[in-house]
Amino acid sequence: MTLNEQFQKAVNESKNLPEKPSNDILLKLYSLYKQATKGDVSGEKPIGFDFVNLAKYNAWEQLKGKSQEEAMEEYVELIHSLK
Repeated sequence: MTLNEQFQKAVNESKNLPEKPSNDILLKLYSLYKQATKGDVSGEKPIGFDFVNLAKYNAWEQLKGKSQEEAMEEYVELIHSLK
């Protein structure tokens, strides 16, 4: 199975985890997914009281420079650790 296939399988499995992950884990999953599918962070940083989107942006921004393949691998490993 290719890395891309493993990643897509993990994305599907993320919707059926035995219990809802903590907010920290959800942010990690979000940022790894975005890095794996879009590359480095893009768009304007949210401002004001948009705390949720600011947290998401910051989490994704912390992965700047990580390759899409590395992000896919980490995403797959994290999903497997949550099962």
